[in-house]
Amino acid sequence: MSRTVCGFAPFCDENSSVLILGSFPSVLSRANNFYYGNPRNAFWKIIADFFGEELPNTLEQKKSLLTNHGIALWDVVTKCCVKGSQDSTISHYEVANLREVFTKSPIKAIIINGSRAYSIFIKNYGGINLPVYKLPSTSPANTRRNDDEWFAALRKAFGTA
Repeated sequence: MSRTVCGFAPFCDENSSVLILGSFPSVLSRANNFYYGNPRNAFWKIIADFFGEELPNTLEQKKSLLTNHGIALWDVVTKCCVKGSQDSTISHYEVANLREVFTKSPIKAIIINGSRAYSIFIKNYGGINLPVYKLPSTSPANTRRNDDEWFAALRKAFGTA
């Protein structure tokens, strides 16, 4: 059954330079009250591996990893009807007002985590004047994820390519 649920506030600070946008928090993320809460989601492993850090396990470790490397996190959908964690069921949604991040953080690039997030982003922010990198979803449901694509986009976004 589909019901209206709310996502999270953006995670960012005055040093965040790269914004990573997902679609909407999964059931496990909502239960854990933070982004990418499903332990099978590859997001934290990819980010930790890219920066040569240990895989964060606690909420504090995850937030430190993001803060220490200038990463802002949010979802392009802030409120919607959704069945379970399936992006394909997202409907009746409200789109994130990215100015909330841009007024606080000097964002220089945006990474989009997954096709549904990208399609909603382009529909609403297609004319944005920043580099935007569309990447395969880190969700465990995506069996075609390629970490090398993520690493290449992260190098470009952080200017280390």
